Amino acid sequence: MNEPGFQSVMDQDTLAERVEAGELPDWVERHWRTFHESLTGEHEGESFPCFFGAESVANGEPLYTAVPSTSERDALLSFRDSLLEYLDVYADREGRASFVVFFRPEADIEAEADYHEALWHVLEVLHVHDPEPWPDDIPTETDSRFWEFCFGGEPMFPTCRAPFYDTYRSRYCPVGLEITFQPRTLFDGITGDTEAGQRARETIQNNLERYDGVCPHANLGDWGVPGDREWHQYMLPEDESQAPDACPVTFSREHPKVDQRFDPVMPAAGAADD
Repeated sequence: MNEPGFQSVMDQDTLAERVEAGELPDWVERHWRTFHESLTGEHEGESFPCFFGAESVANGEPLYTAVPSTSERDALLSFRDSLLEYLDVYADREGRASFVVFFRPEADIEAEADYHEALWHVLEVLHVHDPEPWPDDIPTETDSRFWEFCFGGEPMFPTCRAPFYDTYRSRYCPVGLEITFQPRTLFDGITGDTEAGQRARETIQNNLERYDGVCPHANLGDWGVPGDREWHQYMLPEDESQAPDACPVTFSREHPKVDQRFDPVMPAAGAADD
């Protein structure tokens, strides 16, 4: 951790120090500054709705990395390794050490549909190149209320911010795609089936309505609740017509998963349930 370069896994202090020293690309600096301001500052007098996330950033708990492409093979395989490194160390960190990933803005990713496509391509690459089997207790069918994205043997919740958000300001990032990965263990004690979790969700929903100025998105829900689906929540649609109707990726327990079928969607540098 904290190896040289923006593609390494960095703690928050190291990231901030490298930004202040001018050691990181401009797009990484802009991601960091807008992310930190969004979570610890105010928008029209309202604090960021998720107080768990805001408190975590204020306390310097998350880990970070940056990825120079959402499609280039070497960049995504390097990110795969960074995510595995994060999973090796996060449990030993204090507080709620989520993994915040900044992606370089790309000229051909502009419309909302482009961002949905980019997200699911990244998740597909992670799945296809996952060195660990899919957990036995998690279904691979995305239309199951018990499905959630898994990597490195761990169920996790990736949530996105992106430039196309207008109505849902809490999901807005002015720079480019941003994904925060949160292993399910970070939610221990505050899941929807606990009293503390129910209180927290009610508070966050109320905060969201004040912050965004609209009712919370209809796709927001809880894992395992009938009618709720996890994959809908990773990148909430602003315009339903630009979002996929069904999950764009098929997940499998087959292991290893890499074969030549995936070469066309993994350009080189420069270039169903079981």
